[in-house]
Amino acid sequence: MSIRKVPMRTCVGCMTTRPKRELLRVVRTVDGTLVVDRRGKVSGRGAYLCADAACIEKALAAHKLERALKMTLSDELVGALKEIGGVKT
Repeated sequence: MSIRKVPMRTCVGCMTTRPKRELLRVVRTVDGTLVVDRRGKVSGRGAYLCADAACIEKALAAHKLERALKMTLSDELVGALKEIGGVKT
C-alpha cells in the first residue's frame, strides 16, 4: 500500500510551506492577465498566498506578489485579494 504524496507550496507572504490546497493561487496567464485561480488548474506563471489577511497584507506591502509574477498588480486584483482575506481598508 503506497501513501500518496501531498503537493506542498510556499506562501510568498510569510514564506511558510503548506499543502497546495490550503493556499490561494494567483496566476499571470499567457495573455498577460492576472486571475485568482481557486482550482489550481489555470495555465501560466503562478504564486501562492495564505488566505489570511496578514499574509496578503505582507505580500502586497512588500511587493512580493508582483516580484513573483514579474508584473504589476491591477487595482481590481488587489481589491479581490483583500476581499478574500478579509483585509480592512
